[in-house]
Amino acid sequence: MQIPVDCKTLCDEVVTIPPEDAKFINARIRENYVINWLIDGLPAATSMADGKKLYSGVGFVLGQLNGKPEFNNHYAITVKVHQQEDKYRVVGVFVRPASRKYSTTGKAACNAPLPALSLDEDKDNKVIFTYEVKWELDPQIQWATRWDSYLHVFDPKIHWFSLVNSIVIVLFLTGMVAMILLRALHKDISRYNQLDSQACLGLAEIKMRWRGKGEKNEDVQEDFGWKLVHGDVFRPPSNVMLLSVLLGNGIQLFCMTAVTLVFAVLGFLSPSNRGSLATVMIIFYMLFASVSGYVSARVYKMFAGKSWNKNIIMTATLLPILIFSILFTINFFLVGANSSGAVPATTMIGTIVLWFLISVPLSCIGSYIGFKKPAIEHPVRTNPIPRQIPDQVFYLRPIPSMLMGGVLPFGAIFIELYFIMSSIWGSKIYYLFGIASLVFVILTITCSEVTILLCYFHLCAEDYHWSWRAFLTSGASGLYIFLYSIMYYTTKLHITSFTSIVVYFGWTSVMSLLFFILTGAIGYFACLVFIRKIFASIKLKEWAWMPDVAETKDDSFNDKLSKLAAPMLKKEPSSMEIRLTRF
Repeated sequence: MQIPVDCKTLCDEVVTIPPEDAKFINARIRENYVINWLIDGLPAATSMADGKKLYSGVGFVLGQLNGKPEFNNHYAITVKVHQQEDKYRVVGVFVRPASRKYSTTGKAACNAPLPALSLDEDKDNKVIFTYEVKWELDPQIQWATRWDSYLHVFDPKIHWFSLVNSIVIVLFLTGMVAMILLRALHKDISRYNQLDSQACLGLAEIKMRWRGKGEKNEDVQEDFGWKLVHGDVFRPPSNVMLLSVLLGNGIQLFCMTAVTLVFAVLGFLSPSNRGSLATVMIIFYMLFASVSGYVSARVYKMFAGKSWNKNIIMTATLLPILIFSILFTINFFLVGANSSGAVPATTMIGTIVLWFLISVPLSCIGSYIGFKKPAIEHPVRTNPIPRQIPDQVFYLRPIPSMLMGGVLPFGAIFIELYFIMSSIWGSKIYYLFGIASLVFVILTITCSEVTILLCYFHLCAEDYHWSWRAFLTSGASGLYIFLYSIMYYTTKLHITSFTSIVVYFGWTSVMSLLFFILTGAIGYFACLVFIRKIFASIKLKEWAWMPDVAETKDDSFNDKLSKLAAPMLKKEPSSMEIRLTRF
């Protein structure tokens, strides 16, 4: 401590770099690799300027390109310390690298003008490494604020623009929902209920809806839009097992993200504690496994699922096994490349053991509680025979509606996503958890409103297959994240190593998949609440009649209806529904 070093040779010996290592180093220089050191818990940094203010950029370059790669073999280290009584604390570490081609026969002279060192890829290279250390007393920087220069926000206007952009999207969607849905639904519900009240004046009405092949709809004036599908809107979707499992895992991810952001905003996650963010996320993910099991069981039971044991097992294992498979593949390539980033086998085994001992039992407990609860009752009953869905316009078909629904949630986060990607794959530190929390709230609102809006349009078009559509509509933002990661790779990164490419796209695939499940669950439950609300608000006093089913007790009434329907049945219509209103 406090002992300066003018110029010293590292290890007092000449290092031989063979041709294959020279090729590797030159390739890393071309790819702008940086070296990361830690001194007293602080990362060695490069001093950078943002206007008149200096800040610390984590790491320092391996070399630079001046026509050909130049390898940095001299390090000028500056250590800033803060004196408190008779103690000194390190509050800053800066490294200024340089490339110097020393003579291997004499003593290294750090201050002498020397040419840059370029490694020859055809023969052995003799390299001398040198360093110098300078100590600076800085009374302005204290121990508690030593990370401030590392957490400097470069051009904060961009983040505020991102926030304003997201708020504008939310206000736009909220206005559309308020104008199109609330007013329209209020009129629809009032009209439906008014017509039901008028029918109570006395006579039994026979309402018929008929469509033959190649003919247009002939419907009563008041029976249109979303009310037509009330007998099918709560019909169990296809593959309800997979849907319930994904919804349970989506809510688990939502709870994990929300609680982690709360802890980060409150200051519990310090950048000085390396790996604290990942550790906290893993802990909360395991603890919220009980929520995953409970939600999955409730949804599965709501749609009258019978394979309860299979649901419990899949909820606890499907997504973790998929994620572990991707991570094992990434780690396999890292081990094959002798990378220091490879996760040791003991760590992998320990993670799996924790998952079996904590996450799986909690998920099973949550599922057990969920299945013990009574099934969620729907506000309207489901008809025994599903109605035919008319042809949909182009923009209401599955793929176009997914693409439209996913772009707005992605638009609310894409600017912050750039800084997060730069933090993960670059040398910047992301610590704007306050803005990230606001963006997460905006993302939740955006996913909910977009899904509700498109769901209403689908119901008005008599398409009652809303469950998977709601999940995929808001979840499509995960697809946009993956497409953005491809663009980020081609424009910002200069990766040529196959292993690095596998690592990058492996991790971005995991991130996109988790985001897809998270946003899909948000959209589904927002849509579920919306549909239950609107169908619980209308008065249904009608019976559905089929040629072999009559749900009234008046035989003469049924005979009269059969005579009216007989001519229609002879035409073999593509779809027919006869609706009765009787009071």
